[in-house]
Amino acid sequence: MQAGEETSTVPRPRGHELSATAVTVAYDGVDVVHDASLTLRPGQVTVLVGPNGSGKSTLLRTVARLQRPRGARLVLDGDTDGLALSPREFARRVALLTQGRPVPGGLTVRDLVEFGRYPHRGRWGASDPDGPAAVDRALALTGVGELADRGAEHLSGGQLQRVWLAGCLAQETGVLLLDEPTTYLDLRYQVELLDLMRDLADHHGIAVGAVLHDLDQAAAVGDRIVLLHAGRVVADGLPEDVLTGPRLTETYGIRVEVDTDPLTGRPRTRALGRHHTRPPARSERLSPTP
Repeated sequence: MQAGEETSTVPRPRGHELSATAVTVAYDGVDVVHDASLTLRPGQVTVLVGPNGSGKSTLLRTVARLQRPRGARLVLDGDTDGLALSPREFARRVALLTQGRPVPGGLTVRDLVEFGRYPHRGRWGASDPDGPAAVDRALALTGVGELADRGAEHLSGGQLQRVWLAGCLAQETGVLLLDEPTTYLDLRYQVELLDLMRDLADHHGIAVGAVLHDLDQAAAVGDRIVLLHAGRVVADGLPEDVLTGPRLTETYGIRVEVDTDPLTGRPRTRALGRHHTRPPARSERLSPTP
């Protein structure tokens, strides 16, 4: 079975709405996210983009309650005090795939994916009758089922990234947050992961929020794009409204041209460096030396 292939065993729909307003986060007394807002709706993929250091991952981690804000209001499914939910109750609704997770030694792939079931086990390791089926679903969806008994320390970076994603899917939440999920993945698995994000939103009502660096991938997969710069949300809307040449040029500090992809009808970007304007190579320069 290929990663992301639709089966009857995909997670059951249970989408939740998660919104955060007035989010301000400081490191060492210096604000790095300023009065930002983010809303994740069931059945939608929302993508955060922006230059390095713009606050994308910090905002996502704050929404996931892994980063303590200096100020924020979090609403989850109408619960206006989402910050007051117990960690276990919150984890039953919201899952986050973080960057750079350490790999414990001596564990198999299945062991790692089973960690995603921790919110459902209750205290003292109470039984989780739905756990084995949820783990099997997650392994199948991410294409790592054949690795289930392999030691995690023997995996490549791309394989490990898919295993951690499987752990998030095994958590079976209505909100899925992904921080640079395509890191380490080759082209095939990048595409399959983006397809899986759309499947989870379109067919299962999951609210998906993701940080991506590739603007074309963001335009292809996202229902909404949130563009950040210097810790502030500078635009939030449809891909064609947010990803414009002038706005991206100003935000990234490099000339960016935007046109429409004739295949998808979505915005298509091109950043132009000093060497993009070179004239075509002359044919004689490319001829082999006799």
